[in-house]
Amino acid sequence: MAQTLINLRIDEDVKKNMEQTCKELGITMSAAFNIFARKMCREKRIPFEVSLDPFFSESNIKAIQESVKQLEEGKIIEKTLEELEEMEDE
Repeated sequence: MAQTLINLRIDEDVKKNMEQTCKELGITMSAAFNIFARKMCREKRIPFEVSLDPFFSESNIKAIQESVKQLEEGKIIEKTLEELEEMEDE
């Protein structure tokens, strides 16, 4: 089978972590990308779940920013466990 070259950009820290993980698995990064590509072609999908982290939702970021503002202003934030659980459902 003919080989071809692919150039891609990746965050430097991600690359270093991936190199280390591949080393621990005893494979090259090239082999890892080939495994991913073959599985994707076989399954006709990205072979893992892709989703947004709810922690970074707009409402959560606003709540965090408001809490930081209150802390910087010297205000104490008190919430009951029930209030925190209600916030989790937002």
